[in-house]
Amino acid sequence: MWTNLRRALSAGIDLFLPPVCLLCGQLLPPGFDPQEFCAECQATMPPMGRSHCRCCSQPFPASSSQHLCATCLQRPPAFSIVHAACTYQESVKDAIHQLKYRNKVYLAEPLGKLLGKSLEVAEAGFKPDCIIPVPLHPDRLKKRGYNQALEISRPLARKIQVPINTTLLHRTLKTPPQQGLTAAERRRNLRNAFIVTTTTSARNILLVDDVMTTGETVRECCRVLMENNIAEVQVAVIGRA
Repeated sequence: MWTNLRRALSAGIDLFLPPVCLLCGQLLPPGFDPQEFCAECQATMPPMGRSHCRCCSQPFPASSSQHLCATCLQRPPAFSIVHAACTYQESVKDAIHQLKYRNKVYLAEPLGKLLGKSLEVAEAGFKPDCIIPVPLHPDRLKKRGYNQALEISRPLARKIQVPINTTLLHRTLKTPPQQGLTAAERRRNLRNAFIVTTTTSARNILLVDDVMTTGETVRECCRVLMENNIAEVQVAVIGRA
């Protein structure tokens, strides 16, 4: 009885308030998951191609092979691999910008699902014990009201059935925004900005963030984690610049 009532109520809502794409507002066809981007938006969010660094996923301009980029060769990171859902451009860039700077937290659901799909096609063999969202400094968290990396992690955690840990890694230094800084400035900006404050039985960790540009943020997070008896850290991001 209750199932039939819920179905009737859902049908009535869809009739008078048909579901739309959370990013562009276009009406969704019947049966389409309202918590995913429409087909047109997804078409401008193509997955990473084969032409990228096999460690940090930095896109290469013209190559069909996967090899290490100059940065990973010169400064091997503490993480083993970066899983990137898309290159940071077009609709995915717009969605992340709206999530971070326009308080459109509802976009974290389809973005997290997008990241989950990219992990499904990644190489098997790594099963994280927990997901750690890249933390914000408490002052920035208070100002924004939410951590976009945590919000993205929620649908991802449900999809891969792995718990989220928000207590292990903390950001203690209030640093200037990374945007507009050079790679060297970003590295100096983030040195010792993160600390591990508790013990954990987790051995394998998936670190999640929204965007990776120079990679200095996730590099510093992973360096700190690996210095605290973690066996392996892999990174997952929505957009890779």
